[in-house]
Amino acid sequence: MFSRLGLKLFGAILLVNVVLGAMVFFMAARSIDDDFLDYLRRTQKERIDTLSDTLVEGYALHGSWTWLGDNRSAWRDVLRLTLAPRDHHDAAGAVPQNPPSGRRSGGPSSDLPRSMVDPRQFVLLDARGQPVIGGVHQPRNGMNYRALVLDGTTIGQLGYRAPDNMISSIDQVFLHRQLRNLGIITGVMLLTSLLLAGGLAWWLGRRTRDMALATRTIARGDYSIRLRLRGRDELSRLSEDINALAQSLEHNRQSRQQWVADIAHELRTPLAILKGEIEAMQDGVRALDGKSLQSLNQEVDHLSQLIEDLRLLAQSDARTLEAPLDRLDLSTHLQSQLEESREWLDERGITLVTHIAPGLMIQGSAHRLRQLWHNLLSNTQAYTDAPGSLHVTLLRQDDKAVVIWEDSAPGVAPTEQHRLTERLFRIEGSRNRRHGGSGLGLSIASALIHLHGARMTPQDTPLGGLCWRLVFMLDDHDTPVENDHRISADHHYGKTLP
Repeated sequence: MFSRLGLKLFGAILLVNVVLGAMVFFMAARSIDDDFLDYLRRTQKERIDTLSDTLVEGYALHGSWTWLGDNRSAWRDVLRLTLAPRDHHDAAGAVPQNPPSGRRSGGPSSDLPRSMVDPRQFVLLDARGQPVIGGVHQPRNGMNYRALVLDGTTIGQLGYRAPDNMISSIDQVFLHRQLRNLGIITGVMLLTSLLLAGGLAWWLGRRTRDMALATRTIARGDYSIRLRLRGRDELSRLSEDINALAQSLEHNRQSRQQWVADIAHELRTPLAILKGEIEAMQDGVRALDGKSLQSLNQEVDHLSQLIEDLRLLAQSDARTLEAPLDRLDLSTHLQSQLEESREWLDERGITLVTHIAPGLMIQGSAHRLRQLWHNLLSNTQAYTDAPGSLHVTLLRQDDKAVVIWEDSAPGVAPTEQHRLTERLFRIEGSRNRRHGGSGLGLSIASALIHLHGARMTPQDTPLGGLCWRLVFMLDDHDTPVENDHRISADHHYGKTLP
């Protein structure tokens, strides 16, 4: 029913609530105890003050303590009147304090415990310390004494027992009831927290159990599982991330399967041609002459180029594709490569038009950039109708060098442009009709662009074909980078321009 995480959470919440409940209980009990004793002390002090004044006035009136010593009922009357509650006025007119909440009032001395108004809890001594009232059979330990003074002369002492020594009776009357109520409140609070902790642990356990099941399913290779999103909390975002991970893994597996199938197809085609031509020579259908050997050599070259392209992409995936970076004049380098290819393009009916801004410096590898221009030229030559045109523009925009590479019809639908750099991707239509290209040229171009920390995006062009926009970061520093410096995945991969 509960997961391990849910049980731990349940135990933690329960333990914290038990500790807090116990602390609240003991602190509240201590506070009630201390506050009630303070109240009793204050109330008793007021009563003792009143009783002392009454006794001094009686002594002044009679001249001795015989009015009490010979009349025990008079002593009880004095105690009853002077220790009466607020609604009972004594002979001296004292007005005692109200009782605390929770004690019944009404009747003499009802705001004090009965033991505190018991005559046996008081002792009256004369000036020589001899007992006038009480004290003969009573222990004097724990007694407090108040001197009775008349006109500066001590006429006796009033002894009374402090509230601290009568706490057991107070417990029975007041504190026990209050502590019992407090215990009930604490128990209800702990029970409520127990139910809350159980519900929270069950809810969290169910959520984490679903996510654990999903991750185990993904680990077994089943990427079709999806978690249902509940709410917008952190667990929901984690579930969303798990769904995204499963979707990404499923897409990568499908891409890998398609990649393997496409590679097998690309390798099978030239191998089948080679095998067919060799078998024809063996059977005497074709003569073993220079023309036949030239055909075989073309197929071998095609295989070698395909394998080299695959090796370059594998290095790009492994982030081990390296190139020496130097401070390079992009204007001169691009102009040179285009001029070398002008005659080759003219032979295929493609007119080259260039607009190259001079003096644009970047950090680049001449060898890798040469591969980039070659792949773009090959793509233009393979997929541009003759007569056609190629317009190449190099310009500066702020701190960036921008290459605009545009060819004439046929074009590419906007919905398919984002897939042009996918490996072995071919467009169904007019730009995929002959030449038997491997579909790796633009993938390699994209890898070479990322190697330089640049960006390459396709778009439409007024010429009717396809436009590539290549953006490089300019290097305007005077100090060139060391020639032996090499970039790798850790240095530039994934750090393209915005």
